Amino acid sequence: MKLGNFSSRGCKISLVSTPPEVVTIHEKEERNWLPLAVASAVVLSIVAIAILVSLKDVRGKSAVAPVNAPQDPYAGSLALTSLAMSESANLAGGKVTYLDGHIANTGARTVTAVTVQVLFRDFAHEVAQNETKSLKLIRVREPYIDVEPVSAAPLKPGDGHDFRIIFDAVSPDWDGAYPEIRILHVESK
Repeated sequence: MKLGNFSSRGCKISLVSTPPEVVTIHEKEERNWLPLAVASAVVLSIVAIAILVSLKDVRGKSAVAPVNAPQDPYAGSLALTSLAMSESANLAGGKVTYLDGHIANTGARTVTAVTVQVLFRDFAHEVAQNETKSLKLIRVREPYIDVEPVSAAPLKPGDGHDFRIIFDAVSPDWDGAYPEIRILHVESK
């Protein structure tokens, strides 16, 4: 039997006098910041794009005109006829309301943009909803109705075209009658 090892059952026991193992302390490794920097840049880019898109949506929407806003002087040369309303369900479970009609240019100028005010009234004939929107012309009807701004197909003198105004929501106080449409602004050349 040796003093340093005990091997009758396959076990080894080291002597207490064996020097301890030397543990080397490694210097702190530098962290690779590149993946974090790339991920941060991607997140910041997405946030910046979302902000720009939301600002564009806000700028694209017209401000609501007061109920007594004056009509455009050329409004008398634009006849709005054949009004029809319809509704459809959207993917979010809500309703979309459409106001279709026909616009005819009886004046002497070519019209490139029309801004209208649409007033929905309640049963007391008070204004329940006041919307100011750009008039959109119906471009095609099949396979679905697609609209475009008036500037894409300007209305020459004597021309007429079908239009559609889209409302994402209509006040629950609306009496169901056709809304009042007023032409507030006309751009022409």
